[in-house]
Amino acid sequence: MTPSPAETASAASFAALLNKLDYLAENEIASVRAAYKLADQAHLGQTRKSGEPYITHPIAVAAQCAEWKLDTPALMAALLHDTMEDCGVTKEELTEKFGAPVAELVDGLTKLDKLQFSSRQENQAESFRKMLLAMAADVRVILIKLADRTHNMRTMSDMKPDSQRRIATETLEIYAPIANRLGLNRTYRELEDLSFKYLHPWRYETLTKAIGHARSRRRHLVQEVQKNVEDAFAAAGLKARIKAREKTIFSIYRKMDSKKQSFAQLYDIFGFRIIVPSNSDCYLALGILHSLYKPVPQRLKDFIAIPKDNGYQSLHTTLIGPAGIHVEFQMRTDAMHQVAESGVAAHWLYKQQGEQAAADGKSGKPANWLKSLLDIQKETLDANEFLDHVRLNLFPEDVFVFTPKNRIMSLPRGATVVDFAYAIHSDVGDRAVGCLVNNREAPLRTELSSGDVVQVITDPDSTPKPAWLSFVRTARARSRIRNHLKVQSNEEALVLGQRLFLQAYRAEGMEHIPPQDEEHKAVWDKLLRFANSKSLEDLYLDIGHGKRITTVIAKQLATLMTELGEKPDAVLLSMERFNEEAQQYRQIIALDGSEKSSIKYSPCCHPLPGDEIIGYLGRGEGLIVHTADCTVAKRLRAKDAERFMEVEWAEHMTRRFPTAVTVTIHNRVGAVAGITAAIARSNANIGYISMSDDMNQEVLDVRLILQVRDRLHLANVLRGIRRVPAAIRATRVKSAA
Repeated sequence: MTPSPAETASAASFAALLNKLDYLAENEIASVRAAYKLADQAHLGQTRKSGEPYITHPIAVAAQCAEWKLDTPALMAALLHDTMEDCGVTKEELTEKFGAPVAELVDGLTKLDKLQFSSRQENQAESFRKMLLAMAADVRVILIKLADRTHNMRTMSDMKPDSQRRIATETLEIYAPIANRLGLNRTYRELEDLSFKYLHPWRYETLTKAIGHARSRRRHLVQEVQKNVEDAFAAAGLKARIKAREKTIFSIYRKMDSKKQSFAQLYDIFGFRIIVPSNSDCYLALGILHSLYKPVPQRLKDFIAIPKDNGYQSLHTTLIGPAGIHVEFQMRTDAMHQVAESGVAAHWLYKQQGEQAAADGKSGKPANWLKSLLDIQKETLDANEFLDHVRLNLFPEDVFVFTPKNRIMSLPRGATVVDFAYAIHSDVGDRAVGCLVNNREAPLRTELSSGDVVQVITDPDSTPKPAWLSFVRTARARSRIRNHLKVQSNEEALVLGQRLFLQAYRAEGMEHIPPQDEEHKAVWDKLLRFANSKSLEDLYLDIGHGKRITTVIAKQLATLMTELGEKPDAVLLSMERFNEEAQQYRQIIALDGSEKSSIKYSPCCHPLPGDEIIGYLGRGEGLIVHTADCTVAKRLRAKDAERFMEVEWAEHMTRRFPTAVTVTIHNRVGAVAGITAAIARSNANIGYISMSDDMNQEVLDVRLILQVRDRLHLANVLRGIRRVPAAIRATRVKSAA
């Protein structure tokens, strides 16, 4: 009976697979053949979107695994990976036919296929958790899955565009980074390029054409460089394989995008990979190249002495070749090249080669974390240890921390407790007042490390602080804090604006601000047009934020009301400042420290209760309080005298205030400790401390920001500091120059 075209295609595909299994024993090839027969039978009659027999897909996946030299159970699982999901073959049947290891691998792949990954931006931690669960059972699961995804991406042209984009996005955001982290560089680059092709087809096609044109234009240059390098190596007696290479399309696009450059501005599109016998030959090759062409400064990278976390080892250098073209060279040994291309999969290759590589002095094993990854899954089967190990290393740009209930949270490196709190819930972030990191009290600005267990302490009356914006890392935390401060600032500015406007209006001799009724509608319309404000609330906000000069607006309203027939009260005009019964309406604002964002205390002079103070309505900054003798305030007053207003301290303060102090000390052991102890004895807090960079000086200046109640408290603190034997002098820094 003549075989059908489908049978012929599948037989040809399997024959191609068999040609790649020369590293297996005969009995192992027989096991692979048996797995193929079951898969072929299970997928009988099924076709792919392209019309090809479905069995060609698992054969292609197994062929990719064979290129990585994976072991027999992995190859069998690759052939059978869709049988449980699509063909109704049970795990028990697979266990009976091929043994538990193969059945477990297929089961792991089936579970992984059922997982729905969202993008890393949307839910990175959850996607990562699912992937780890799949990997924890056996690292070969993810290797087979990557082979599966690679073949699917290669054959995706017959799918609908929306499906292409969905799969390409998932590949670029989930699978390509994992391939990179596992050291599967060839697969990683291919997955990136294929994803780019389906996500941005026009850009992909344009860049492909541009690279083709550049390749033809620079062919003679590449040939010239290769000949020169080969001649130089031959003259030095160094055996080497030299191969030209070019950057991938996606890496070129990423560089153009990140550096805002056009294709014509890129110089290092082409490069060379040089394979030499030993580690020392890599450095010898580097010396030969640097004597041949001039190196580009700061472009030498030694990944042999310090390998990447995924096991990658090579020497990189960029040279200025003919016509000023930048050319990158990578020097590595055969063993390094195998790990560079196959990463963690190279483990099985080295397992086949035995100890010969070590005997030859070739450092070709995967990096420590990859080796331990394999050892853990093979020897201890401790899924928790495996998960912890990979979690700390798979995404090095992230940290993974835990809630007290062991929920994993993914945050960018450098994230703080406040970022963590907002990642849990906005309300938790808004009300955070303290935290426990690994059961120890820590500041909210503490940077978190992978593995930390974080508990946030909240207070229902607490609100976000402006200072948080200086250290949070996540966009979620930053936007939430800014939004809250904006709302809070507007509420305070509204109250302040109403108060300032009423004071200024009374200073014009007018008793009450007119109501917003039909009788006064024309007056308000004219005033709002004059102030360029949409509403009275906007006008008050602008006044509170210092965007409008209150006296000018008040005079205009008084003029408009005079036109309506309302006359200024002469008695009020002359006595307003001295009327004790109208103390609340005085043109002086009393400050007690409870003010928030609408009133700020200037950091240039750090005013303290007891100081004579003045207020400056900064443009868009609200009311800024300076000491009366502040040189910055004096300069501002010379320019904008109309923006200054009287302010005074209230009778009772609600908080402490910062002040700058400089202490000059003898540079001796324990000097700084004596100063800080004296400050503590005086019941003051230290908010900031710094010292001279040159610690070899006999005399040093220590600069501090202290939190004190008032000028009297500060005087007591300074007296206490001056009593310290190592202290030469202690003075308050009152104003910027």
